[in-house]
Amino acid sequence: MALINFAQRQIMTKIVYYGPGMSGKTSNLEYIYSKVPEAQRKKMVSVATELERTIFFDFFPMDVGTIAGLKVIFQLYTVPGQVYYSSTRRLVLDGADGIIFVADSQAFRLQANIESFRDLYENLASYKVDIRKIPIIIQYNKRDLDTALPVSELEEKLNYRYLPSFEATAHTGEGVFETLKAVTTRVLDNLRKEFDRK
Repeated sequence: MALINFAQRQIMTKIVYYGPGMSGKTSNLEYIYSKVPEAQRKKMVSVATELERTIFFDFFPMDVGTIAGLKVIFQLYTVPGQVYYSSTRRLVLDGADGIIFVADSQAFRLQANIESFRDLYENLASYKVDIRKIPIIIQYNKRDLDTALPVSELEEKLNYRYLPSFEATAHTGEGVFETLKAVTTRVLDNLRKEFDRK
C-alpha cells in the first residue's frame, strides 16, 4: 500500500522481488542500481551470510516523477528465497504495491519455483490482498543457461493466471528493466485510479 507524505510531497511505493533462493532477485537489483543515475538512487542495503547472498532485503528508492503534484518514489526490495526464511518473506511482502516473481528457468529448479509461487499466494492471502488487483509480473531468469526449460513449459507450470511475463538474464541486464517497467507502469496506473476516485 502506497504511503503518502503530504509534508514532503511524496508517495512511497513498494516493489518486491519474490522467488526461490538464488533465482536472481539480488542480481536484478544490483543491475538496476548500477544503471540508475546517482541523483535518482539512495544507498542500497544488502544483508548477507557466508551461505546465502541475501538474508533480509535489498532496498533503494528510485524517483520516477510526480502524480497529482506528489513525487513518486519506488522502493525496491528482495525477499530471502530459502524455505526457512518464511516469516521474513511475509514481513517484507507486507504493504507491497507490486511484485516481480523471479523464476529460475533451470529444469531442476522447477519444483522450487512452484513452491515459491504457492508461498507468495499464501502470504498475500494472509494479508487479505486480492491477487487479481495487485500487479504481479513473472520474470523467467537465467535464460542463457543450457539447462533452462522452454518458456512455454514454464508458462504452463507457473503462469496459470496469464500474468505478464518476461525472459531475462539478470546478471547481464537482459530483460531486467523491461520487467521493472511492466510492474511500475501497473503500480502507477493503480495510483492514478486511486487519486481519480478521491
